[in-house]
Amino acid sequence: MTQGSYKQFCPVAMAAEILCTRWTIVLLREMFAGSTRFNDLRRGVPRMSPALLSQRLKELECAGIVRREASQEYRLTEAGLELQPIIEAFGIWGQRWVESDLSLEHLDAQLLMWDMRRNLDPTPLPAARTVIQIAYPELPDARRRWWLLVDPNQGVDLCSIDPGFDVDLYVSADLRAMTAVWMGYETVRHAIDRQKLIVTGDPRIADQMQRWLGLSPFAKHARLVA
Repeated sequence: MTQGSYKQFCPVAMAAEILCTRWTIVLLREMFAGSTRFNDLRRGVPRMSPALLSQRLKELECAGIVRREASQEYRLTEAGLELQPIIEAFGIWGQRWVESDLSLEHLDAQLLMWDMRRNLDPTPLPAARTVIQIAYPELPDARRRWWLLVDPNQGVDLCSIDPGFDVDLYVSADLRAMTAVWMGYETVRHAIDRQKLIVTGDPRIADQMQRWLGLSPFAKHARLVA
């Protein structure tokens, strides 16, 4: 399955041959987050080439960790599902022990917004369609603005092109600061106080931003900045 083998009978070595190839752990993280289709997996690992993604999925199929269904969806098998506590432990360890400055070196607005859409909590929002525009002024115009559409009946959608609806809340954010908030290193209030986050629009939605904002599932393990 891999180009090199540890050639050891130790179960740790045998598991590492399958799981420690480049991108495999990150791909499994994306599957545990709910992505099942190839294009959704690509959005969750945007720096992974389509060819390598296809190769890793085939390898995981051969290992009995993933199965491809007739619907063209990829599902974790029983063996794959047993990896959940391992993937979670990776994330918790990284959140607790990798310095936040190091983890914030590689900023990616597209990935951040995809994760934010997936984890957004609509509970504190009005019982009608809510449109939130988030802009990153330091980015090129083509990648600067994003729209979160929260509909009680249709769920949460993400647009990179203006959907044409009235906006209920405008958020102008420094990308590094918004990423720090999403990862749990900083609070919304702290970012606003530092003028790294400017929020205008419906005050009810603005006041609840810390609650509805889709944070990383590992955010609760983060050490807040002073």
